[in-house]
Amino acid sequence: MHVPDGFINAPVSAVAGVAAVGAVAVALRGARRELDERTAPLAGLVAAFIFAVQMLNFPVAAGTSGHLLGGALAAILVGPFTGVLCVSVVLLMQGVLFADGGLTALGVNITVMAVVTTVVAYAVFRGLAKVLPRGRRSLTAAAFTAALLSVPAAAAAFTFLYAVGGTTDVPIGKVATAMIGVHVLIGIGEAAITALTVGAVVAVRPDLVHGARGLTAPLKLRVGDALIDAPAAHEPAPAAPRSHRKLWAAGLVTSLVLAGFVSFYASTNPDGLEKVAHDKGIDRKEEEHAAKDSPFFDYGVEGITDSRLSGGLAGVIGVGVTVAAGTGVFWAVRRRRAQDAGDTDPAGTAAVTEPAESA
Repeated sequence: MHVPDGFINAPVSAVAGVAAVGAVAVALRGARRELDERTAPLAGLVAAFIFAVQMLNFPVAAGTSGHLLGGALAAILVGPFTGVLCVSVVLLMQGVLFADGGLTALGVNITVMAVVTTVVAYAVFRGLAKVLPRGRRSLTAAAFTAALLSVPAAAAAFTFLYAVGGTTDVPIGKVATAMIGVHVLIGIGEAAITALTVGAVVAVRPDLVHGARGLTAPLKLRVGDALIDAPAAHEPAPAAPRSHRKLWAAGLVTSLVLAGFVSFYASTNPDGLEKVAHDKGIDRKEEEHAAKDSPFFDYGVEGITDSRLSGGLAGVIGVGVTVAAGTGVFWAVRRRRAQDAGDTDPAGTAAVTEPAESA
């Protein structure tokens, strides 16, 4: 759903850009509360994984394909604020290096694909988590539903922006019907990918999944015909932190394989927005991309004639650049959190509260 330059006029694109900057600023501040020494490097990996999976277009209808948007996946794995940053990093890398999504439309793409998907998905996910029984199956079901709904929500957001600032005269009803209809189908693929990925990570390291915190139900005791909370047990000594290196390495290798090899077999049909834009005439004023001279234009490497090698190498480079950029951003946010904590406690140690005297 990468919006090219020329679909939305300059004033609305500018307003969307301001909104995107504001959302990213809020996300940077909120991510300080979500990121710690374990999740900061994993957030960069999540961004790289989203980049890789977005290269895997899957068929959804005759002549139409779809790909992961990633907002739901990122929000559930690393938190909603960090999730907005993950998808924004991906969109920036795609626009600058691969000319995928317009540069003047970057604010539109961040608003639609990063902010809307993450906010809608996480709101749905948390709502379901409160009413469903606690457990891995419920977590996976909530992730599936959240991802499913986030995609047509993004399509509706684009339709709204087009209604306000579209550059072609196409009836908005036709645009809404086509966009939301095809993206409901794409949402099924998004939901399946999100649920499978979240389920796989929860199975091996639930402690690293933001949405899985508090997954274990409290112990209940049956007294007569009623269930009551069990008395609190003495807290055991905290276990040594588990290394996340194996998961990080496995995720990076998976991303490299998906982008460098599996992407060659992805559907070549236009994605949902491209198909609707062509069929309805939205693309009549599409502008040439400012990064058309990039050596990695259109997910290939300039000078390499073999399409398989060119596309695979471009995918590997994209994963590498995205994981490096994402990890750098998230480590910087993490360090800022540590600095803020140090400013609060000049001695650099945790404050000790004296116990109250017994009566």
